[in-house]
Amino acid sequence: MNFGSLRESCRIIVEQFKILKDMKRLIFLLAVCMATAIGAKAQTGKETGTTHGKGADSLRCLENLSLFDSYARSKNYKEAYPFWKIAYEECPAAHVNIYIAGVNIINWLISQETDPAKIDALVDDMMKLFDDRLLYFPNDQRTRKDEVIARKAVAYNNMKGDNTDYNLMYKWTGEAIEEFGENSFPMAVSRYMFASFKLMQSDTENHKEKYINDFLNCSNIFDALYAEAVAANKKEEDINNILGYKAEMDQNFFASGVADCDILQEIYTPKIEDNKNNLEFLKQTMILFRRLNCNETDIFITISEYAYKIEPTAESAMGLGLKAYKDKDLVTAEKYYNEAIAMSDNAETKAKLYYTIASMALQQNQFQKAKQLSLRCLSENPNFGRAYMLIGQAYGVGGRNIYPDDAVLSRCIYYAIVEKLEKARQVDPSIAGEVNTLINQYSKSFPTKEDIFMHPDLESGLSFTIGGWINETVKIR
Repeated sequence: MNFGSLRESCRIIVEQFKILKDMKRLIFLLAVCMATAIGAKAQTGKETGTTHGKGADSLRCLENLSLFDSYARSKNYKEAYPFWKIAYEECPAAHVNIYIAGVNIINWLISQETDPAKIDALVDDMMKLFDDRLLYFPNDQRTRKDEVIARKAVAYNNMKGDNTDYNLMYKWTGEAIEEFGENSFPMAVSRYMFASFKLMQSDTENHKEKYINDFLNCSNIFDALYAEAVAANKKEEDINNILGYKAEMDQNFFASGVADCDILQEIYTPKIEDNKNNLEFLKQTMILFRRLNCNETDIFITISEYAYKIEPTAESAMGLGLKAYKDKDLVTAEKYYNEAIAMSDNAETKAKLYYTIASMALQQNQFQKAKQLSLRCLSENPNFGRAYMLIGQAYGVGGRNIYPDDAVLSRCIYYAIVEKLEKARQVDPSIAGEVNTLINQYSKSFPTKEDIFMHPDLESGLSFTIGGWINETVKIR
């Protein structure tokens, strides 16, 4: 039997050690291999650059792989450690289980240690373990490189606690994000932003601008990851993990003190003139300002004007619409907002724009138009409660002339108003307080029982259709 055949036979044995229930049988099979290997020159895998080594050292590797794996599976890390250590040192490329089990083994060693210096040395060993996994298994199909880096960062942060060097975490995870971009492992993006947040806290002046740019970049990555996960119908757990990481990032950002419109203006104002022809810069800056609700600032309008001249987009058109609105030029504002709707592929953005135009129509006493635009808003986002409120307000002001000769029927319009307000509260509980105040106010104008009794078209508990442009069927209360 030549050595190549021997190595292949023993490899097969090792691959099967996971399913073998009888350790005596396994040791017997290994002994057969060892006996066959008599006379072969011994060299470790590390020395030869092979997976298991040569000769007796190859069998020594296989034996230790089997023994540490058996103990590690039963969480007997004390017995697993010596066999694992030999396998790791002598044949580090033999199997990825060396690194998977190694994390648990080193964690166990740390839990048994009280000497701070020795604990620090074990932390270093853990970091080297992750690095060696990437060195010997760079293309492992089960665990991608950026996931290994993310787990390295988490392990490091957990072990070091308050002594974490966030520059290291930032560097490790930053390299992963640079390589994988919008396909990055979500945990890697999360730990990168956490490290950036910590660096900003410790050195706000020097890291503030970088932190803001990191936030914008990672927000885009999380958006892309979420969209891909939904499109691929991934498990709910995976989708919730992405949303959870993003929520943590957002919370830290808004608590950081840099999510302030004045600070953004201070940072970006000097850059605008130098970048007025840099469309990508202008686009990203507009997105950032809008994310932070700073899109009513003068600098946002300036950025929008420059961007629109180069290439009209939904974002830049919204900026010009805002400028026209501030100038009280509602016709021009509506023109730009309609352009933004036509160019946008985001339902939430379009819903907000329809609502804005509807509000302008109401200001101009264009009540039917205000209703139609509010309904378009709701077609984009059925939970946009304020659109229902706006329809109710349009009824309240514009419905007075539908029944000019019948005061009782005129007051039936208040049924329609309250029904719209109740719907607003139902789809958006966050506005319940404001809505309840309006309901209490409008309810006082319902027809009285005496009015209903004396009116031939009305009967309590039945339906009544309000005519004209309102065209709503309501229940008589």
